[in-house]
Amino acid sequence: MFSNLQDKLDRAFKVLKGQGNITEINVAETMKEIRKALLDADVNYKTAKTFTDDVKQKALGENVLTSISPGQLLTKIMNDELTELMGGTVTELEITKNPTIILIAGLNGAGKTTFSGKLANFLKASKGKKPLLVAGDVYRPAAIDQLEVLGQQVGVPVYVDRESTDPIGIAVAGVEEAKRNGQNVVIIDTAGRLAIDEALMKEITAVKDATQPHEILFVVDSMTGQDAVNTAKAFNDRLDFTGVVLTKLDGDTRGGAALSIKSVVNKPIKFIGTGEKMEALDVFHPDRMASRILGMGDVVSLVERAQQQFDEKQAAELQKKIRKNKFDFNDFKSQIQQIKKMGNMKDLMGMIPGVGKAIKDVEIDDDAFKPIEAIIDSMTPFERENPDAIDPKRRNRIAKGSGTSLDEVNKLMKQFSDMRKVMKQMSNPGMAAKMMRNMPKMPGKPF
Repeated sequence: MFSNLQDKLDRAFKVLKGQGNITEINVAETMKEIRKALLDADVNYKTAKTFTDDVKQKALGENVLTSISPGQLLTKIMNDELTELMGGTVTELEITKNPTIILIAGLNGAGKTTFSGKLANFLKASKGKKPLLVAGDVYRPAAIDQLEVLGQQVGVPVYVDRESTDPIGIAVAGVEEAKRNGQNVVIIDTAGRLAIDEALMKEITAVKDATQPHEILFVVDSMTGQDAVNTAKAFNDRLDFTGVVLTKLDGDTRGGAALSIKSVVNKPIKFIGTGEKMEALDVFHPDRMASRILGMGDVVSLVERAQQQFDEKQAAELQKKIRKNKFDFNDFKSQIQQIKKMGNMKDLMGMIPGVGKAIKDVEIDDDAFKPIEAIIDSMTPFERENPDAIDPKRRNRIAKGSGTSLDEVNKLMKQFSDMRKVMKQMSNPGMAAKMMRNMPKMPGKPF
């Protein structure tokens, strides 16, 4: 995510590295490089110029403390200004009405239907809502089928009228259906077009007038950069939407749409799509995104994603098993599956401060867990529950059954054994405290 922009900003900051103080000359040189980096990232020109002018003014107005370098000071100013540029604070959905009506708008290919399914899943799982999806796209082949499949995946009902070609009538009937059945959120998926045209605008305006939605979310493909911003402006002029959804952000190496859209349209980014899975939807936090753009990581979002997959009862049971050294391959596979639900592996690792830059040129395959899962699946139920019983003969059979080598099976067994030991030690408060006390005595530790 935004890897190209991160690289260019890193190079820009090098101008100030080693400088004893901030001067108009070295700041001007740095701002020139930052403006170039933003324009290369497809940020709107006016936005890029205003942003760098503001950063320069603030940098020259600051006194550099002896404890920090000019580069560190500029990073802090950049972080604050990027946060403001993308909206400053989180803007949550307004979902207090019963039912709350949410209208989804955008062009073809932006990911409206997929987002509708993700939003239904988010509102159901995170907000305790009872959503209803309404299939209002009567033009795109298989749009209704796609929404029905997504509804089944997330366990949310879908209102469909295959006989009608009237999107306005379908939307109104969907709202009435929700009222009858006690659903408290209605998500109306609408038709898109390959380009903005008058027929599209008239139709979606009519749907808006007929349903009086509480939220109108404009869905846009972040990888289209300035085109995304221009499209958003055209839609906002007619619809006056309440927020923006940036999809496919996990594949966006530049970041132009995320950085420009708020300043051009003056509407908040409310959600970002970070992958294909139904769980790959995040509330947009401008401060966290600013930190990620500057390569400072985003630990809070990483923890929140982990908590979404966290089951308190399961965790307590797992803790008991770890204390008794009964953690087995069934538990291990369950943990792997929870990690996979959290999202793209490279994206997750990029949230850890300092790791993003270190792995920018490293290919991290989302299928990296497949050989491990294949090995575990080739074990018998007895072997999964009793790892210590897996002798050389069993290992040979497991390797053949999983399509892996004996070396790979042995390596997994060794790593699993080591992991069990560490987990058992760390689950014992006395042992954990003893390990922490001994850490300063270990050679090479900077304590």
